[in-house]
Amino acid sequence: MDRRAFLGTLAGGLLAAPLAAEAQQRPKTARIGFLSLSSGPTPTMDISPGLRELGWIEGQNIAVEYRWAAGREDQLPTLAAELVRLKVDVIVTSSGLAAQAAKRATATIPIVATFVADPVGAGLVASLARPGGNITGLTTLAAGLSAKRLELLKAVVSGSTRITVLWQRGALGGERAERDMVEETQVAGRTLGLQLRFVEARRPDDFEQAMTEARGGGLLVLPGPKLFEARRSIVAHAAKSRVPVVYPWREAASVGGLMSYSTNFPDMYRRAATYVDKILKGAKPADLPFEQPTKFELVINLKTAKALGLSIPPSLLARADQVIE
Repeated sequence: MDRRAFLGTLAGGLLAAPLAAEAQQRPKTARIGFLSLSSGPTPTMDISPGLRELGWIEGQNIAVEYRWAAGREDQLPTLAAELVRLKVDVIVTSSGLAAQAAKRATATIPIVATFVADPVGAGLVASLARPGGNITGLTTLAAGLSAKRLELLKAVVSGSTRITVLWQRGALGGERAERDMVEETQVAGRTLGLQLRFVEARRPDDFEQAMTEARGGGLLVLPGPKLFEARRSIVAHAAKSRVPVVYPWREAASVGGLMSYSTNFPDMYRRAATYVDKILKGAKPADLPFEQPTKFELVINLKTAKALGLSIPPSLLARADQVIE
């Protein structure tokens, strides 16, 4: 080999060595699929902050593929299939309906399900402690939420015992969870001495009917992804009809709803991020038990209360996690 060829070979080797080392050290970018029945993210319903706290940064070591069904349940299977074709490493879902769509789409990709009312009753897992299969996550299964919301509503409409309940059939992704929620609400109503009238939300016109029924009393909105999507419309109808309403999401209180009592959404997504972190580091969903909520929050919109001519008891204001003025 002549001197020129030798120097060329040497230079090429010196250049190739750092490139090879860099290729070996460069971490793989994990791909996370996010499947939701909502139309887009909200400030309190976002898994990204929790992932960042654990060192997973979008654009650096993770890529998140978001799929939003915009309230259309029939779109969930198609969107879930898209995530499977992309071969994401983990799928995160934000409702029982989205979790069921993901489960039907794959039996191998790990799924972290959030905001599932009854994972066992919905057929997602064998048990909360031992999920089995490829699904784990966090459930909203917590006794007494309906009773607490009715108690709050009774405190601000103390002169009336008539309460209307707006609910969505099929909202929880399982008949047992739905039945339990309705029965729990009925029992809580009787315990508090309230007369409950249920109005099923099937069309936008049903919101107006619910407000008509609730005049002179109050309205309780039960959890449901389609009702969540329609929260601004419900809040607008309530303001027009001057009806006090308690919601199961703080996002409703943030846009003018009177009160909300709910699971602490940021905490739920932060805990979901820890599950994603564990799975990306090798843990199996089957070995990660479903968690139940431990943090709840009460939000009161004092501006709306004043517009409705309501006086919020000082003891209730003192219990609030946030008061919007």
